[in-house]
Amino acid sequence: MDQTYDRVRVLWPDHLGLARGKYVPASLAQRGVRHCTGLWALGYDREMTPETPGSLWNEGLPDMDAIFEMSDLRPSWESGTRVVVADLVRHGEPVAVAPRAALRRAISAWSDLGYSVDCGLEFEAYIFEPDGNGGWRPIDTPGAFVYGTGSSVDPYGLVDDIWAACEAAQIPLESVNSEFDAPQFEFTLRYNEALHAADDGFLFKVLAREVAQRKGLMLSFMGKPLNNRSGSGLHLNVSLRDATDNNAINDPNQSDGLSILARQCIAGMLEHHQALAGLCAPTVNAYKRLRPGSLSGYWANWGYDHRGATVRVPPDRNESARLEHRLSDGAAPVHSALAALLHAARLGVTNSLELGPAETGNGLNTIDATTGAPDNLGAALDALVADSELVAAIGSEIVAQHVAVKRTEWQRFSEFTTDWETREYRSFL
Repeated sequence: MDQTYDRVRVLWPDHLGLARGKYVPASLAQRGVRHCTGLWALGYDREMTPETPGSLWNEGLPDMDAIFEMSDLRPSWESGTRVVVADLVRHGEPVAVAPRAALRRAISAWSDLGYSVDCGLEFEAYIFEPDGNGGWRPIDTPGAFVYGTGSSVDPYGLVDDIWAACEAAQIPLESVNSEFDAPQFEFTLRYNEALHAADDGFLFKVLAREVAQRKGLMLSFMGKPLNNRSGSGLHLNVSLRDATDNNAINDPNQSDGLSILARQCIAGMLEHHQALAGLCAPTVNAYKRLRPGSLSGYWANWGYDHRGATVRVPPDRNESARLEHRLSDGAAPVHSALAALLHAARLGVTNSLELGPAETGNGLNTIDATTGAPDNLGAALDALVADSELVAAIGSEIVAQHVAVKRTEWQRFSEFTTDWETREYRSFL
């Protein structure tokens, strides 16, 4: 046994974007660990939605196994520890509602067509500090500006500590900078094979939040944590490689350098735009970010290097050609969001969808697109359920599990009196 570590942190992504897991002694790690299937019925408030698919509600909430190969252990940002992202099985079969299993299926479906999938992730997040009254406030960065670096935008040195932790954990940060609003940052992870990239993104969120917590701070990936500041997105950059290992998004014989395959992928993403919101924007809060004129991925449109389009085609071609999808926010489970997007893109290919013209409006006060994202989480779940083709591709059981828990979340919000309501109405009504 490698004497540089004495414990293993076994983690796996759940339906809420949370990192479930256990610490186990290194000497016992090869046995794997077990967790209760009732987790699939849980909401953020720890309440359970009865008879949620995957929870085995009527079978006594039995165990499932988190399994992995010892060769998959990775360096950690915690001393004396290795970390691993596990697969979930029950009676030797993959757990159908597990996000990592869903992404494996999406990658396999592309493999059946002769393609492998690469992905790069861009996360946006805000930094908060305690407000002295049991809550949180954004840190004060009076010198902050977009594309800023250094102490003027990061007076606590949090970015430095996150960078060092990523180096230790071999999570490949490609760039970090302050974003449009303060104290907002963008963290770009280097592209990799899709499952590895999603695992990196999943672990990065855990790492970054834990590094912040150790400094007494909170790093929030929520889509719209502040009323008067811009939202935070999760941009999924996707490319495909053919059997000869060439970038299949690129075609130098086309006037714009985009292959027919790429155009069909974009058409699939836009065809299923509203349904994708149900998985890529899976919280009540997400729809405060997804608004017209917010450069957030609201519209079902695409464009060349256009940040007012949901599918942005960056100017890079040849081996760097890719498609950037801008609908998701960081609250989305990375594996589920990427799986849904890959299926939507694949359906564009298998159905030979035609791609309409690129967006010519500025995306702020002029727009060509006429179809936007749903207005709220409830409408997004309705759109997801109604898209039977996408549901069948992703998997009916994982969609049913997701919808069951999220409908409970939407109902809880709809019935709850908010602070805004009491402030707005109490003096008049």
